[in-house]
Amino acid sequence: MNNKSLTLPAKGSHSSPGGARFVRRFRRFLRECWDSRLSYLFLAPFLIAFCGFILIPVLMALLLSVTSFNGFSFPTFIGVHNFIALLTQDIVFMKHTLPNTFKFALIVGPGGYALSFVFAWLIHQLPRNIRDYFTLALYAPSMAGGVALSVIWIATFSGDRVGYLNNILLKLGLIETSQLWLQDPKYLMNIMIIVTLWTSMGVGFLAMLGGLQTVNTELYEAGRIDGIKNVLQEAYYITIPSMKPQMLFSAVMAIVGTLKAGAISTQLTGLAITPSYSGHLMTNHIDDYAFLRYEWGYASAVSVVLLVISYLVMRFCYRLFAAKEGE
Repeated sequence: MNNKSLTLPAKGSHSSPGGARFVRRFRRFLRECWDSRLSYLFLAPFLIAFCGFILIPVLMALLLSVTSFNGFSFPTFIGVHNFIALLTQDIVFMKHTLPNTFKFALIVGPGGYALSFVFAWLIHQLPRNIRDYFTLALYAPSMAGGVALSVIWIATFSGDRVGYLNNILLKLGLIETSQLWLQDPKYLMNIMIIVTLWTSMGVGFLAMLGGLQTVNTELYEAGRIDGIKNVLQEAYYITIPSMKPQMLFSAVMAIVGTLKAGAISTQLTGLAITPSYSGHLMTNHIDDYAFLRYEWGYASAVSVVLLVISYLVMRFCYRLFAAKEGE
């Protein structure tokens, strides 16, 4: 029988290869951070703001969504009960909030996005000396925001004879009595859509206008040689493919603006809960449970659902406007 020497494992060799690989990568990451410390110093204000106002609130919402919390007592863990109740017991959410949100988003999101591109493209065709005036005229409503809502649109849709719309329709004989436009469930959602489209020419509109100005004009000349005959074909085959980054940014801004637009119903009606829930969007549902009922765990669950919907729509936009191979 041959005597074979037994080799004892080296100290620390019992650790898994995966753990050792993680340690090496983490050390390399720290070393790279230290080598680029000046860059991270300049990024620090943004990183601190991002963590304080976005990352930490999202994590807190995820944690609170699986608890029962009224804002005073310590949160009680209840698992996925909030999500089950949202889908099976919340009649307002299934009957009003979800359909209203999808209707509002499907019209305002693509509609505002298309209008932003169309108006940016039309303004780009104008001479340079008057282009800035039209840009300011379209961008100004998005800067006015709540002031414009309270001064212009509330006066326009006022329910008495002094209201601009009622006054015009009464003089034309189209109606016999004043209409309560903002209190009537038949009209409120349509008014919200109109007002939101009016204020949708924001940062995304400016991004598209800036993207149009970066398109290489030589491409249009090459396109005419290849058989492009009109400006619509130029827009489809040259302009849009050449400004995909700006199109993607505008799409993301349109999604964010649409999904957070629930405050418009409160601004127009002055009510936290609109009549017959006709203008009740997911943001309003969150505010209802968070600030009126103090059911913060349930409100967090609704906000998580809204976050997931936003993420899925954004992933679709990234797929739609992502640069393909060879572009």
